[in-house]
Amino acid sequence: KGRTAPDVLSSRVRLTEPLVRRPGTGELAPATWEEALGTIAGALRGTRRQYGADAVGVFGGGGLTNEKAYALGKFARVALATSQIDYNGRFCMSSAAAAHQRAFGLDRGLPFPVEDIERSGCVILVGSNPAETMPPALRFFTRLRENGGKLIVVDPRRTRTADEADLHLSPRPGTDLALALGLLHLVVAEGRTDEAFIAERTTGWEEARAAAMAHWPEQVERITGVPVPQLRAAARMFCEAGSGMVLTARGPEQQSKGTDTVGAWINLCLATGRAGRPYSGYGCLTGQGNGQGGREHGQKADQLPGYRKIDDPAARKHVAEVWGIDPDSLPGPGRSAYELLDALGGGIKSLLVMGSNPVVSAPHAAHIESRLRSLDFLAVADVVLSETAALADVVLPVTQWAEETGTTTNLEGRVLLRKRALSAPEGVRSDLEVLHGLAAALGHAKGFPAEPAEVFEELRRASAGGAADYSGITYERIEAEDGVFWPCPADDHPGTPRLFLDRFATPDGRARFVAVSHRPAAEEPDAEYPLLLTTGRVASQYQSGAQTRRVDALNAAAPGPFVELHPRLAERLGVAEGDALAVTSRRGRAVAPARITGTIRADTVFMPFHWPGEGRANTLTNPALDPTSRMPEFKVCAVRVEPAH
Repeated sequence: KGRTAPDVLSSRVRLTEPLVRRPGTGELAPATWEEALGTIAGALRGTRRQYGADAVGVFGGGGLTNEKAYALGKFARVALATSQIDYNGRFCMSSAAAAHQRAFGLDRGLPFPVEDIERSGCVILVGSNPAETMPPALRFFTRLRENGGKLIVVDPRRTRTADEADLHLSPRPGTDLALALGLLHLVVAEGRTDEAFIAERTTGWEEARAAAMAHWPEQVERITGVPVPQLRAAARMFCEAGSGMVLTARGPEQQSKGTDTVGAWINLCLATGRAGRPYSGYGCLTGQGNGQGGREHGQKADQLPGYRKIDDPAARKHVAEVWGIDPDSLPGPGRSAYELLDALGGGIKSLLVMGSNPVVSAPHAAHIESRLRSLDFLAVADVVLSETAALADVVLPVTQWAEETGTTTNLEGRVLLRKRALSAPEGVRSDLEVLHGLAAALGHAKGFPAEPAEVFEELRRASAGGAADYSGITYERIEAEDGVFWPCPADDHPGTPRLFLDRFATPDGRARFVAVSHRPAAEEPDAEYPLLLTTGRVASQYQSGAQTRRVDALNAAAPGPFVELHPRLAERLGVAEGDALAVTSRRGRAVAPARITGTIRADTVFMPFHWPGEGRANTLTNPALDPTSRMPEFKVCAVRVEPAH
């Protein structure tokens, strides 16, 4: 994907002029920027006047730079005065973020540099396939094993990453919580806990211990399908290493109990003293281009810049002072991503989308598509005419990675500077220029600069004193130091590559165990829907595929959707490789060719989610939400599979 990324810079595949839907024909047609921005501003103004500020929604993306994410959050709350803003990162790392906050008082994907992975004694990688989803990161796991460390991979499928592991555990989808609790039970039963660490640096152990002891190995085998000898081998491998890490990704997180599932893996780290120490700890592997930074500076429904909570009076006061507004004028928390999309056409009448394609990426996607179609007004800013943009009343062509300067924050909390390499085609503007123009049209001529450096300087001040403090980070420092780790609260502060070595970010400095217990997925198989569906990515496409599906080389490698199933299931269904399969859930039906492989469980089918149309995997997925993170349950739902007729 990296090698072919310049292909999307071509004017052949991208938008190069604004489009406005014409009343007479109902078709999108070229327009001037003045007409396009005026149409959007007029529609948003009219919606606010008729229905109130919260009838206007904003939906952002985890691929936006820090500057754009910050400006979008400010635009929603100042120029539109709406609380209804969230972003597609809610579908990505939100459960890990919530568990991180709950246990450690701070969320950063990795609390240590990514290079530490290769120096750890043992890494448990849960629900992640970096060999296909983030290939450059695979080298750290390869070096881990070359250095004598052990790799345990937890995944229902035997992926290319699992092939590299010392031990592969293949749990039934939706049972990662039981698996983590079963491992903690064995750690306790075999006397492998680090009692000194527990006493000195944690709270809540007795309750968490009692909850784990209710999940004995044979019971966990029945729930997960992972044999007891494998459970014992994993516990022994993890505890006998001198240091250890647990790294999770979307597998355990995209569940209606994702926060508790991640919490159980964190409990395993804490009980064994694998946290707040060198080459040890819990971490989350992010899934989008700016997955970490995108969630720090205000495009989440409950958040202000610097990872501040929007309902915290001190946070509101600080940010309002930077923005030059009355704190009381700031709206409160809004709806989370799926709840926002579900409210379209009802409480929310007009929507601005920037850097996201929910027609393909949202759960229960056919329903979300119908909600988008029911809006009074939809505006989309994107590089290409995505499936969501194709529904819009106004589409704005915007710059992409090589054509704009801005910062991103990677999974280890390192703030990086991406500098403009070439000019955008004529007729294309940056997202910051879009927000500048819209804000001016809405009566906010000041406060929304179009220059990234100017926005970043304001972001620094707005984040000062927050959990994600960027106030000591400058473009010059980033260049000179090859990135700066937050928190960095002063110009002379070195940054913080490793968190929690002395204390955790909780008020008392101790990490918090949380007592959790296994519970079923929101939707379990039954006679009508007897199988489980899990979803994911393939190496040659990315996210909703809006850009990668326009690259010939990537389409040649991964031309379309498929249904991966076990040979025994294929035999039972009477299907051969390449036959069209219909996969049906309570929400809809998808059709794609069969891909038969012994690397998946016989009770499970897998579909990648990059494609629209009849093979759209997210037509099937369950929008049941985690009660804490509001993450939908992408990774497990009940389905029926049969030959397509």
